[in-house]
Amino acid sequence: MLTKDASLRISPRAGYLLTRIAATPDMDAALWKVLSDYIDLKIQALREEISAFEMKWKMSFDEFSAKCAAGVLESDPYAYEVESDFWAWERAETLLTHYKTLQF
Repeated sequence: MLTKDASLRISPRAGYLLTRIAATPDMDAALWKVLSDYIDLKIQALREEISAFEMKWKMSFDEFSAKCAAGVLESDPYAYEVESDFWAWERAETLLTHYKTLQF
C-alpha cells in the first residue's frame, strides 16, 4: 500500500521473493529490476506477435489496415479471421507503443 510519503509496503514474504528474483538485497533496486525485466519481456512477446501477423499477411499493420479500409485486401475484410486478426494485431501494436513509453 502507498502511504502519503509514497513509500511502498509489502509483506516480508513478498519482499524476500522479490529480492531473490532480482538477486539483490536492495528492495528498491529489486523492484525496479523486476519491473524493467517485465516490460522487456512484454515488448519481446508483442514484437513476436506482430512479426507473426506480418509474416501471415506479408505486410505491416498500417498496410493491412489501409487495405481493409479500402476494400482491396485479397480476403473479405469482414470475414471472422480477418477481423479477429485486425483487432488482435491492433491491440499488439497499441500495447507495444505503450510498453515502449514505459521502458527505462
